[in-house]
Amino acid sequence: MRVLFQDEARFGRINNIRRCWAPTGVRPSVGAQRVRESVYVYAAVAPAEGNLVSLVLPETNSVMMSLFLGVIAKSFPNEFVLMFMDQAGWHTSKSLVLPEHMRLRWLPPYSPECNPTEHIWEEIREKWFGNTVFASLDDVEDTLTRALFSLQNNTPLIQSLTGFEWVLVSF
Repeated sequence: MRVLFQDEARFGRINNIRRCWAPTGVRPSVGAQRVRESVYVYAAVAPAEGNLVSLVLPETNSVMMSLFLGVIAKSFPNEFVLMFMDQAGWHTSKSLVLPEHMRLRWLPPYSPECNPTEHIWEEIREKWFGNTVFASLDDVEDTLTRALFSLQNNTPLIQSLTGFEWVLVSF
């Protein structure tokens, strides 16, 4: 059995200015941008094993969620998958296509702190998106894809970011 935690996040061309390092006496200059273009990342992590499966999609709805569940099913074809997620409308939709070897369970409402996947978003925003101005949505997708591949190839980092004690002891 594979235990996964799933979440989505929006990444786009609206940036958040963050603290940054500069030599003494130098005031750093950081660009700001408010272009309302974005993409969504669907991701699922297996904290104990350090696995990350992700997919960049244009929107969030039950069709896109069903597509992502299909990717998860193909990633773990010979294992029963128990996936925990929040109760977003597209997660609970009657039109959601659920693979046969997968079951969904709900995290408590309004409790993102219970979802280890939230730490993946923090890592990406801090290390890959901080103080960055993107020329196009394609640049956002390229950066996001590089960040996700980097994380997927770093099992110890995924384990350290998502391996909450209660998750590792419970499952």
